[in-house]
Amino acid sequence: MSSETKTQDQEAREKLIDLAAEFYDQFADGEVPTMSIPTRTKSNIEYDEEKDVWVYGDRQSTRSAKTVSGAEKLLKATYAIDFLAQQLEEDRSSTLRELYYLSESWDLEEAQFSSQDESNDLIEDLEIVSNVTREDFHMRPEESGATLMGPLLLREQTRRGEREIHCQEDVGEGGYQIPNNPDTIEFLDNDADFVLCVETGGMRDRLVENGFDEEHNVIVVHLKGQPARATRRITKRLHDELDLPVVVFTDGDPWSYRIYGSVAYGSIKSAHLSEYLATPEAEFVGIRPADIVEYDLPTDPLSDSDINALESELEDPRFQTDFWREQIELQLDIEKKAEQQALASRGLDFVTDTYLPERLTEMGIID
Repeated sequence: MSSETKTQDQEAREKLIDLAAEFYDQFADGEVPTMSIPTRTKSNIEYDEEKDVWVYGDRQSTRSAKTVSGAEKLLKATYAIDFLAQQLEEDRSSTLRELYYLSESWDLEEAQFSSQDESNDLIEDLEIVSNVTREDFHMRPEESGATLMGPLLLREQTRRGEREIHCQEDVGEGGYQIPNNPDTIEFLDNDADFVLCVETGGMRDRLVENGFDEEHNVIVVHLKGQPARATRRITKRLHDELDLPVVVFTDGDPWSYRIYGSVAYGSIKSAHLSEYLATPEAEFVGIRPADIVEYDLPTDPLSDSDINALESELEDPRFQTDFWREQIELQLDIEKKAEQQALASRGLDFVTDTYLPERLTEMGIID
């Protein structure tokens, strides 16, 4: 472990211990222990127009030992803090799923979690009140990370020491797997002109097989559907630190537009980390509803939930531009949606030889 990592771990541990000490001090002063956090509901999410990201509003929820429910939540928080502090001290890590099961070994039944949603929510609470990310707690999601492929040389800090990896020359066709905490990565060199975030694995594989990353000097980031925090974090770092434009390529349906929205503006669930995860400068390349009409793509009909989602997006601050209003209204009019792979109806090479080059040229991303 590097000295910098040791320092970060120690700082995270101290913040957790300070939080537990606050409960103790409240007891010592004859006060009922409490913990206040922003209310994590859709009604308390605000769009910060200056920063172009989702943030929490002013509403607060209080965990208070005055009630049985509140006391149990503080008890669980104390046990979780003790576990996380010990984990950091020992330089160990665990998954969110493991924390849920591990709580069953705690000596007080009231401290044990009744579901993984409860333990996940508590970790998010601790992130907010301590101003430390779960990655710095050494907590990992259960699923594996997404991947990237492109002309990028990086250094990754691992348990087996530092490794230098070129994300084309030193990886297979599956690409470089993004670690749970992308802040352990140092960018050393690159020949990239932009970053292309791709929703589906099938389209990501098509781009790599056709050599799109090599021909256009692009870092292809596979989002794996709704992107994980690590995927959004490394995308932001690639933009901010390497000054690379970011474009997002998804299916042509309302849920995929929200995938773009989470990359660009953040998500409701992680609004406390929007400035850390979101890339407001990210642009949407397609699939656009206009593409469905222009290229006569194979489609599926919109479902009732699709229609409701599109109508909701017309009121969503993230989509309040002439472009998005025009595209959403067109989709409601044609009542159709299309997948990225629908472009294969024009041939397997159409997406890399025609569709993306023409669209990215129009957007000024490539010459």
